[in-house]
Amino acid sequence: MALKEVLRQKIEEFRPRTTKLIKEHGHVVIDEVTIEQTMGGARDIRSLVTDISYLDPQEGIRFRGKTIPETLAFLPKARNSNYPTVEAFWYFLLTGESPNQAQHREVLGEWKVRQMVPSYVWDVIRALPRDSHPMVMLSTGILAMQKDSKFAHFYGSGNFNKMAAWEYVYEDAFDIVARIPIIAAFIYNLKYRSDFQVAINRDFDSGANFAHMIGQCDEYKDVARMYFILHSDHESGNVSAHATHLVHSSLSDPYYAYSAGLNGLAGPLHGLANQEVLDWLLKFEKKYCKDAEPTKELVTQALWDTLKAGQVIPGYGHAVLRKTDPRYMSQREFCLATPGLKVDPLFKLVSMIFEVAPGVLAQHGKAKNPWPNVDAQSGVIQWYYGLHEWDFYTVLFGVGRALGCMANITWDRALGSPIERPKSVTTPMLEQWAAEGGRKLGTAAKAAAVPATVELAGTAR
Repeated sequence: MALKEVLRQKIEEFRPRTTKLIKEHGHVVIDEVTIEQTMGGARDIRSLVTDISYLDPQEGIRFRGKTIPETLAFLPKARNSNYPTVEAFWYFLLTGESPNQAQHREVLGEWKVRQMVPSYVWDVIRALPRDSHPMVMLSTGILAMQKDSKFAHFYGSGNFNKMAAWEYVYEDAFDIVARIPIIAAFIYNLKYRSDFQVAINRDFDSGANFAHMIGQCDEYKDVARMYFILHSDHESGNVSAHATHLVHSSLSDPYYAYSAGLNGLAGPLHGLANQEVLDWLLKFEKKYCKDAEPTKELVTQALWDTLKAGQVIPGYGHAVLRKTDPRYMSQREFCLATPGLKVDPLFKLVSMIFEVAPGVLAQHGKAKNPWPNVDAQSGVIQWYYGLHEWDFYTVLFGVGRALGCMANITWDRALGSPIERPKSVTTPMLEQWAAEGGRKLGTAAKAAAVPATVELAGTAR
């Protein structure tokens, strides 16, 4: 059975669950909100729903209920590889199932058809100043394709049916995830390889094809597969995923929505972290290691010097996780299994910091989570394979994150998710409730807080 038909069956089975929750249990309280959360970026407020992934503080990210090792073991592998294809992972994110051999061939074949990028996209990107940031080029390239949005055309046709809308989102979403690696490779070659463009190899899966197009070695094919899968999704509350969901909730098509998500990903507090970690590591190596091996004593002293100077240890700590990020461990295992990377001086430094930093940070006492996150490792791998243009690292992140964002908004439309419109309060209101020890809910306020019905689609309020 083709992917779209499997997904259709899943959606039809799932819709009654959503409807029942809203109609029969919509009044059930699942969380409380503090002033700190209200003023602190809505941190830890349970107000989003996704079944694509969940971030557990102790286990890390789960894709469709499976841990990273379980996910990698569950899915069919690329040819001559221990890693799944990105295409198989896309099938899994949408359906929660592993494609069988025939389904895997089908999605691989459909991906190859959809990955053909319209020529006008190249014209638009080339029209930008050559020194534009690669994320500007990527966001612009995605937005340029909006004119061909199947969802936008369906909405404007006069025959819009909200129950069928997901099919057109699916079409756009599939086009985006298939094309974005091709656009990213074009941008890399345009900016960093004197516009030396390499044609698609139609025998390759998506990860292998990306490596081929940017002139990388065979080993890098697995790097691309691993990187895109690990960075694909992280619940819905991170900026790129939430921005995509928020913009699409107004029924903006996937091109508008993911361009917005990429713009959020480009922010220094989101997608820039791996670049900043690598910069710090290179300076650390130059200052403390020089030609010496990074011993435990040397690294311990250097980390204490960093903390006493009022600086942080980049790549350590996480807003949700309270253990080592499994995405870090997955990349570390790749490095340890790769002969050249295993003895690379920069990886040796990362390994020694991993051995020492948690204890130093725990003793320091200010870090809630003294363990490394995904960014502590990812830039080192790219650097080893010669991708020294770290402005491009966020583009790599954006290619992977498209998978989760596009799977999520396909399901948003399938389940008729409403336009997102949180309620704001004023500072004097917060000050009053603080003085009173909390908000006093009278009868009228309680009635307003528990609406009798929930609008599933419609215009903004």
